[in-house]
Amino acid sequence: MASSSGWVEDVLGPDYQARTLPLGDDDEGEVCATLVRHHPPTDEPIRPARAVLYLHGWNDYFFQTGTAEHWHGQGAAFYALDLRKYGRSLRPHQTPNYIDDLATYDEEIGLAVAQIRRDLGRRARIMIMAHSTGGLVAVLWAQRNPGVASGLVLNSPWLELTGSSVMRTLSAPVVQQLARFQPKNPMLTIDPGFYTRTLLSSHGGEWDYDEAWRPTPFFPIRAGWLQAILAGHAQVAKGMDLPMPILFAASSRSVISPRWREDMREADVVLDVDLLARRAVLLGPVVTVVRIRGGLHDLTLSPEPIRSAYFSELTRWTSAYGWG
Repeated sequence: MASSSGWVEDVLGPDYQARTLPLGDDDEGEVCATLVRHHPPTDEPIRPARAVLYLHGWNDYFFQTGTAEHWHGQGAAFYALDLRKYGRSLRPHQTPNYIDDLATYDEEIGLAVAQIRRDLGRRARIMIMAHSTGGLVAVLWAQRNPGVASGLVLNSPWLELTGSSVMRTLSAPVVQQLARFQPKNPMLTIDPGFYTRTLLSSHGGEWDYDEAWRPTPFFPIRAGWLQAILAGHAQVAKGMDLPMPILFAASSRSVISPRWREDMREADVVLDVDLLARRAVLLGPVVTVVRIRGGLHDLTLSPEPIRSAYFSELTRWTSAYGWG
């Protein structure tokens, strides 16, 4: 049941609340995003002066409660956004995860920021934390919206196509042609399920999540969406000048293979982390690069003690740079 404030108990339990953010209609009809906040009971009357807004990756949604608890322990309010057509925001009439222009996400990010300021006051400092595709969305949003974020935390951000800019340049004309005439047609993709195997408890990992919102095989890749991603990669490759401090964190290595290997449980099996690190230093003048030995693609879901090592690095960076 919705409260008078618009917040309801979230699927993650009583320490989490969710709020639907209505957005402008698109060609498929009604659209919304969902803002989630970590809201455990407290006797402290003082509102935090700092907040973190988390953006998830592709074929994903927010369920990483350890991340919320980390920031709560640091004295920061924590919010997460399920973008349109993802997770809590996905509706039956929609094409899952689909977008044809990453700038469209500015609408829900702007509404989320406005809600945070209503909750905490207009002077509250806001840091953006983003994973994978969310990292690409975050840096492009920060460029278009200067002065809003005090810092960026990028967890394995998808800043370049695996295979390098040469692969992106060669594939762009084909994708552009498909996107022009059949933007929502599924493209031929193969998901071997290796990343899922490193995460789900039923496959030897540590986590459980809603597999309707984060399916295996993953939701189809569509040409219109991929064209938007490639355009974002091209912007990053040209170099950016983001003034806020940026933390880039990723695994120490990638294992990209058509066959399962047990060492995939200690590596990024999704993206080329060395290539991402080379792109990260193009984002702005103050970029810290941290490589986590044994980390998974989502560092916050890495097994212990690896994820604690990541959170320790995050704490160290935040104490020096994080709030601008």
